[in-house]
Amino acid sequence: MEQFIWETPEELDRKLAMRVRNIRKRRSISQQKLSDISGVSYGSVKRFETTGQISLLALTKIAIALDIADELRNIFTQVPYRNIEEVINEFE
Repeated sequence: MEQFIWETPEELDRKLAMRVRNIRKRRSISQQKLSDISGVSYGSVKRFETTGQISLLALTKIAIALDIADELRNIFTQVPYRNIEEVINEFE
């Protein structure tokens, strides 16, 4: 069965970046301050918020700095099985 793709990877990345940006702004943290406390370059923070492009390591550093690392820890933990074959494969 073919799945419908509702958004492109780039759109998904930009939505994630907007969520992080909103958290940063809600906490009254400037991009420069986030750069300073996370150890991620200012240019990378700015590019991430503009384009959604960032390395996984830099995203992790930002999440830790914003105290939202649990969101990353929990990613993909509640993925349902698509069929019985996946259940069997997991326990082989």
